[in-house]
Amino acid sequence: MTPSLVWFRCDLRIADNPALTAAIRRGGPVVPVFIWSPEEEDHWRPGAASCWWLHQSLVSLDAHLRRLGSHLIVRHGAPTAGGSLGVLRSIISDTNAEAVFWNRRYEPAPSDRDGKVEAALRADGLMVESFNGSLLFDPGLIRTKAGNPYTVFAPFWKACLAAGEVEMPTPVPARIPAPPKWPDSLPLCSLDLELKTDRAAGLRAAWKPGEGNARRALDRIVSWAIALYRRDRDRPGRPGTSRLSPHLHFGEISPRTLWHAVTTAVEEDIAQPYLRQIGWREFAHHLLVHFPRTPDEPLRGNFSSLPWRADPDALKAWRQGRTGYPFIDAAMRELWATGWMHNRARMAVGSFLAKDLLLPWQEGARWFWDTLVDADLANNTLGWQWVAGCGADAAPYVRVFNPVTQGEKFDPEGHYVRRWVPELARLPSRWIYRPSDAPAGTLRHAAVELDLTYPRPVVDHAEARARALAAFRQVRTGR
Repeated sequence: MTPSLVWFRCDLRIADNPALTAAIRRGGPVVPVFIWSPEEEDHWRPGAASCWWLHQSLVSLDAHLRRLGSHLIVRHGAPTAGGSLGVLRSIISDTNAEAVFWNRRYEPAPSDRDGKVEAALRADGLMVESFNGSLLFDPGLIRTKAGNPYTVFAPFWKACLAAGEVEMPTPVPARIPAPPKWPDSLPLCSLDLELKTDRAAGLRAAWKPGEGNARRALDRIVSWAIALYRRDRDRPGRPGTSRLSPHLHFGEISPRTLWHAVTTAVEEDIAQPYLRQIGWREFAHHLLVHFPRTPDEPLRGNFSSLPWRADPDALKAWRQGRTGYPFIDAAMRELWATGWMHNRARMAVGSFLAKDLLLPWQEGARWFWDTLVDADLANNTLGWQWVAGCGADAAPYVRVFNPVTQGEKFDPEGHYVRRWVPELARLPSRWIYRPSDAPAGTLRHAAVELDLTYPRPVVDHAEARARALAAFRQVRTGR
């Protein structure tokens, strides 16, 4: 039997990998391939934190493949050499392969690219098959009774759950058949994915990428963390979430594996709040497939006329965690240091950017894209349009998160702020979220000097809220 190529992308695992399973079942040698072709991502090329994670994950994948008698072929799909299609054709020529398998990408540019690659390879006479390896349900198949895409989460998730049982994941193969002669491969370091700044140390301290570590993280959450999820999921100062999002994005673990692990090991009433979050991930991809312009444009077209401000200084203060609002600043510093941010904090900082500062939500989406290790185009788009009030099932435009009370409610002891804004660590909890209102003696005792060790607020929240509501009301009413 002639060889098959398995084109790895955001599915960097061996277990429950439909494309790899299909190649092995076909028979004959299997050649695993990874092609670095960021130019084919259009203007949503992977950001710095994502590239760091990708490098570690590829190292892990190659090591796992070698334990099974195989290894990863790494190539650069330069546009001048025909991109991914040119690389695949080159490897096909080198190996005499007659079949190519991959798991689908659902982002607009990669999806368009994949369609062209599939058509070209079929025209070359090859067998080509693609699979849904990243979602529980194919986003193109879930429709309303009228045949339209959903734009509200609750009926969408109800339709998903009625679509049938989630298939069981497939196990790790015992061995992967190797070709008699391996094609050339680039050293992974030649892709230049690693960070060259001191940020890498923070990411290494916070994360352990790779399929094995994803599995260990899953074992941890089903053994005890899911039980804490309902109570602590909104508390950024506590370990109340699974932190599986980057592992899911890079495909180090499949959603089917996650789903069955949770539903098997955890009582239904405890598991449901967590499983619903998997549903939101499915919804995000559903929206991206059916509304592919939303990473750059609001789903609700009237929001295109919203009078956003241009304020480079305020944007810089937001990015650096120097807004004068400790809950916001803690979240933004956590993001920079670890490449991740708690979901409650994501909502708060998003509201602060889009409503308190009245800066375009796209600015926030771009910053998250470059700094998050779990930067996912579907999730990023849904989150930012939700908090800005311009997307599907969005937060009402009148909802403006209060940057003080969010901290007081969800981190009342101030643990989150004391960790990420250490210059405020000695402030009493009463003032930890309002240092600019604290008595002078309290500030002196805590070694806080406003405008020197910590900034005053860049905006007055009450005034900013009124300004935002007026702008959003004008868009909603047309006057």
